Amino acid sequence: MSFRQPKQFRSPLTLGMSRILTIVGARPQFIKAAAVSHVLRRHHDEQLVHTGQHYDDNMSALFFRQLGIPEPDHHLEIGSGPHGRQTGRMMEAIEQLMLDDRPDWMLLYGDTNSTLAGALAAAKLHVPVAHVEAGLRSFNRQMPEEINRVLTDHVSTLLFCPSAVAVANLAAEGLTKGVHEVGDVMADSLQLAAVAANNDSVVQSLGLQPDTYALVTVHRAENTDNASHLTAILTAIDAMPFPVVFPVHPRTRAVITANGWQPGANVRLIEPQGYIDMVALLAGARVVCTDSGGLQKEAYWLAKPCVTLRTETEWVETVSSGWNVLAPPTLANITELAVRATAPATRPALYGEGGASERIAEIIGTAA
Repeated sequence: MSFRQPKQFRSPLTLGMSRILTIVGARPQFIKAAAVSHVLRRHHDEQLVHTGQHYDDNMSALFFRQLGIPEPDHHLEIGSGPHGRQTGRMMEAIEQLMLDDRPDWMLLYGDTNSTLAGALAAAKLHVPVAHVEAGLRSFNRQMPEEINRVLTDHVSTLLFCPSAVAVANLAAEGLTKGVHEVGDVMADSLQLAAVAANNDSVVQSLGLQPDTYALVTVHRAENTDNASHLTAILTAIDAMPFPVVFPVHPRTRAVITANGWQPGANVRLIEPQGYIDMVALLAGARVVCTDSGGLQKEAYWLAKPCVTLRTETEWVETVSSGWNVLAPPTLANITELAVRATAPATRPALYGEGGASERIAEIIGTAA
């Protein structure tokens, strides 16, 4: 393992300014950090740590370039591996950074192994944790992400919730102190990307017409590592009566290559896309089929019906409002759900319409 020498925080700090160590490691976290760091650095002294959980250029460096995320102050270069080994190596490196830099806060996003490693390392050193996307629950303890988000919430001092449902979930677990409903920071990031996406040519470059194709993503281990799930999904997209654009996650590509799957003529396999290109593809799609949490929300914000390839979702509001439908990958009706998917007549403001980043920065300043 190698990483850059720690760059010391500026000192002294002005009143209300905090030293913040922010941990990111996976694609969704880069998107969230793009918006929050942009605001945070106007008020606080932030150091950005990239664990290297996602290290492929299209999964990592491209996002930093496109979204204008500050270059990481520390790159841990952990890479992939079994959960325990990956999380342990992250904890060791993050602990050393905290001992060197003495932050006032640890800022974490979502539910990845990077999130859990930061939470546990901070808790052991009594550094208060601020958790963005607190309170999300799928109520499926078989998901590694569910364990990560529950444990992180229970060691956090500030819990930034995207919705009232998330606040209620925390209250049901006895967590009420330090809980703030701020809205969803991904709304801020999506607004930053939307203008560029409107002028993006990726849809035309793939020879596609708007509102004629399905956008498909599959990356969760519960689907990629389960032969029956993955077979059901691949069979379903082959059977769709319209074009399918499938940006293939490295984990998914390894599995389908090993199994010799050949897509049908309607399916276009492409490399993972940068955020702006993904927003453009999503904006042009007629329907989204995904096991990603982030895409479920982005589909809702861009008024695109979504079919979620899972038995449950932590974004329950998208389902109850009719913008999302669950399609357990063991079922044979994924294709039918995708064909029948239509946008509801109304789109309620489920997670706010922006400004979460400003509220997070202000609350951290007040709590300092």
